[in-house]
Amino acid sequence: MSKITDITKPILELQQVEIGFLYRGQYKAVVMDCNLQVFPGETLGLVGESGSGKTTIGRAIIRINPCRKGKIIFEGKRISGKLPHHELQFVHENIQMIFQDPAASLNERATVDYIVSEGIDNYHLYASMEDRRKKIIDSILNVGLLPEHLSRYPHEFSGGQRQRIGIARALIMNPKFIVADEPISALDVSIRAQVLNLLKDYQKETNMGMLFIAHDLSVVKHIADRIAVIYQGRIVELADSLELFDHPLHPYTKSLLASIPLPDPELESSHKNIIYDPSKHDYQVDKPKFVEIVKNHFVYANKQELAEYKNKF
Repeated sequence: MSKITDITKPILELQQVEIGFLYRGQYKAVVMDCNLQVFPGETLGLVGESGSGKTTIGRAIIRINPCRKGKIIFEGKRISGKLPHHELQFVHENIQMIFQDPAASLNERATVDYIVSEGIDNYHLYASMEDRRKKIIDSILNVGLLPEHLSRYPHEFSGGQRQRIGIARALIMNPKFIVADEPISALDVSIRAQVLNLLKDYQKETNMGMLFIAHDLSVVKHIADRIAVIYQGRIVELADSLELFDHPLHPYTKSLLASIPLPDPELESSHKNIIYDPSKHDYQVDKPKFVEIVKNHFVYANKQELAEYKNKF
């Protein structure tokens, strides 16, 4: 069930965002006409294959990647483009990112104490040194680590523990919004459920909004309230999590769902993958639009495709 029923104001909104980069002197757009909303206490899953633009969007939200067009709005304030120092501080304090690779995102020369406390030290988010120490220890305990780990270095930990350090670094800021970029892809299966539960528990306590980026729909199904599917920089389908699994419309969404392995070996042996062929879309004359086909279910399609999709309801 979607959490947006009785909520009218999103905590984060992307309006017609385009993000691109220079490649060999030529500008190339990698995210086009992106419109997304995330509401307080909601997790929006963003799913697509490698190179689809998922991480690019996440990094634009925390201002690593600039927006070429459109705007990003957080709590009613525009946070894309040039901002004065006090507004930058507002963004840094309230929006945090959990990176995909815990080994690459942590400073190997810094202790866990320094890594976790860097944010609150930069913005002096504590009343006293005792309060600072308490916040650091609480953040470590909340992610299942111990105070004695604070004096150690990242290379002394397992992949799962390093990811927990990254989560502690994000949560100590008490953010209102988190971008979680495939936070469990580098973890053992036994650790994944613990990390997901940790994020959900924190979200329940704080009503935090979250963008959960992944390529595995089976994982996103269990954590996301709504799911957006992205293909080559464009959102092609958006719906409530259960609705997307029960009534997928776009062929690319169907191919992602078909790629989910089945736990039963007999069923898996007869399971057929669906190969998505983008050349089957004829958009030369009948141009596609991102349209709400039923309540809270959007799909990128032209008029002919929309007529076919509507017949399925």
